[in-house]
Amino acid sequence: MKCPSCGEDDDKVLESRAVRGGAAIRRRRVCLRCGHRFTTYEEVLRDSMMVVKRDGRLEEFSRAKLENGIQRSCLKRPISLQRIGTIVDRIIEDLETRYELEIPAQAIGDTVMAELLKLDEVAYVRYASIYRHFENLEQFVSEVRGLRAGEQPGARGPEADAPAP
Repeated sequence: MKCPSCGEDDDKVLESRAVRGGAAIRRRRVCLRCGHRFTTYEEVLRDSMMVVKRDGRLEEFSRAKLENGIQRSCLKRPISLQRIGTIVDRIIEDLETRYELEIPAQAIGDTVMAELLKLDEVAYVRYASIYRHFENLEQFVSEVRGLRAGEQPGARGPEADAPAP
C-alpha cells in the first residue's frame, strides 16, 4: 500500500478490525519512511449490480446515488451522516442477499422507504413524495394521514386519492 503522503510502499499495519457488520476490514497503517498514519479498507468485490428501471432500461447500481437520495430526504433532520451510512450499508446488504446481478428499481425504493420509516417520518414522506410520484396535494396529505392512522405506508397507493374523472 502506497503512503498517501510520500508515496513509499513500505508500511506497517497498526490495527485491524471488522466494520460494516463484518463486510469489510479497516486497517490503520503507518508509513515506515515518513511516519504518516492512514486508514485503508478491505472488502469483497462483487460483480457490479445493475438496476432494472421501470421502463426496462438497465443502469449500473450506484451506492453514491442511493446515499445522496437518502441524505436529501434527511436534510435538516437530526440524523448523522454516520447513521445514514449505516442505513445505506444495511440496504445494500439486504439487496445483495435478495438479488444476484439485477435489482428492480422498485425493490430499492421500497427498501429505502421501509428504512426511512423506521428512522424518521419526515424523511420518509420526503422520499415517498418523489419515489411514489405524488401529483397533487391530496396524495401527499393522504400519505401523511395514513402514517398518523398507523396504516401500512403506501397501502392505498398514490392513485387512491386521485380525483375521480
